[in-house]
Amino acid sequence: MPTSMPTAAKATGAATFAIVGLLIANAYVPGMPDAGAAGSIREFSGVIGAFVGWGVMGHSVGNRYIDSIGYGWKTVVVLVFVATMLFSIYEMLLQSTRMVYDGPIDAILDIFLRMFDRALGLLSFPVMTVMILGGGVAGLFTEAASRRWP
Repeated sequence: MPTSMPTAAKATGAATFAIVGLLIANAYVPGMPDAGAAGSIREFSGVIGAFVGWGVMGHSVGNRYIDSIGYGWKTVVVLVFVATMLFSIYEMLLQSTRMVYDGPIDAILDIFLRMFDRALGLLSFPVMTVMILGGGVAGLFTEAASRRWP
């Protein structure tokens, strides 16, 4: 039963998916066009992973262990979607301060174009491996914490 109170499963989900977010960003950065300008993408991905792990995986516990792997993969997909959306919005805001867009609709459409461009880089083998293995293992750890400390 989902509760708004902090639980061990939510804390474990936040911690493990923060690590998964860091690892995904670390695997993604070498494939970027300008890997030297990655900035703090790793740290922000870790923070996003913590929030998504708390909110999505923390509420998906209480099932079989095999189900927790699937919930971990779902959480990774949400993590990657939210991260690419937030980074795309940030890039759009930077471009809008330079008066690049003709209007607000162009700026909003550019968010989705940037998300698509970033998503193509996520299809590399190292990133997909981290997403699949990391999501499954983090899901298992979260389910184990839910059973160990109810």
